[in-house]
Amino acid sequence: MNTTPLPLSERLAGFAALLREHGMRVGPAEQRDMLAASLHLGSLDMDRLAGAWRAIACSNARDWRQWPAVFEQYWLPHRIKGTVKVSGQTRPRRDLRSQVQEMHEGMDGDTPPGQTASGSADQAGSSDETQATQARAQGGAGRGQPDALHERSAQMWMPQDLHALQLLARQIQRQLQSLPTRRWQLHPRGRRLNLRATLKRSVAHGGLPLAPAWQQPRTEPPRLFILVDVSRSMESHAAYFLRVARAMAQAADARVFVFHVNLAEVTPLMRSDSATVQEKINAVTAGFGAGTRIAHNLMEFARRHARAQLGRQARVWLLSDGFDTDAPKELAQALQTLRGHGARITWFHPTRQAPASLAVRQARALVERFHPLASLADLARARPHLH
Repeated sequence: MNTTPLPLSERLAGFAALLREHGMRVGPAEQRDMLAASLHLGSLDMDRLAGAWRAIACSNARDWRQWPAVFEQYWLPHRIKGTVKVSGQTRPRRDLRSQVQEMHEGMDGDTPPGQTASGSADQAGSSDETQATQARAQGGAGRGQPDALHERSAQMWMPQDLHALQLLARQIQRQLQSLPTRRWQLHPRGRRLNLRATLKRSVAHGGLPLAPAWQQPRTEPPRLFILVDVSRSMESHAAYFLRVARAMAQAADARVFVFHVNLAEVTPLMRSDSATVQEKINAVTAGFGAGTRIAHNLMEFARRHARAQLGRQARVWLLSDGFDTDAPKELAQALQTLRGHGARITWFHPTRQAPASLAVRQARALVERFHPLASLADLARARPHLH
């Protein structure tokens, strides 16, 4: 199996995504500065390189304190004891010093970083299928293929996947269609004259309407609500679903709820950049009892939490496996309540097949679409239908 490491620039992108997940404000400018520092310092003094990166990425005392642990977690995982391997990636036995050195050698010659001359010749003669297999083994993307399209499952989450998820969330946000409302707003290319604003402007011209004010219908983006099932049957999928919900909360201003027996809103936690977000979410969900009451929680959501915001602009994403301890007919009644307000419902499930419980079968006609959501590739495939 090919264990050639990714180029340093790509590894830096994954490292920056991990830093952002821990609350550090690291953007494209900081990534460029970190790459420039590695080019300037080289790989002779790793302490100086880590220190330079630390000065670039850390903006407060909390960032400065947690930097050593995050740095070792990503670049020096062999030093960390008691950790569990959570991905199918075969980690190459290369440290940061080797990658920086290869990057410098690649700049001096024609061979790109992370690839030897003999490896280049072998790769040119290999098939596309072999290249794709090698890319998946490395946990990365093939040539010209975004990392989000990989069929890595939720249990094989990689730091660079967070960056791909954020890009995908922004694409979905831009795709959500803004809907016209009954209100009007001033616009220079509007089709309707705003008489009051025109008369107000005419005062400056002695009462002559020389500056007409035009208006057009005001549009508003859809209101997105995400309800995540965190019951025991969803234990292996809830963490990934919450990552997706957090990305949408930050990109599309979505309101996020978690439910089991009870329903709780976690929107403030999802919009926070704190490194302890996951611990706080675990504290919220720890008090939930056994069983999953999907129908009950949907009614609670419709009557209490989002009653004033449900309308034809509302989009409700339900992330669940469909196992419900309520009476089967109650789920259809709850979904009908949401549809009665004008909301459009999309159901994401962790399996390839849509939920087949009796409750879901009776309510299937009330759900606009069912989408599998076991990996980022599933979310990318569902994106064209999320509008």
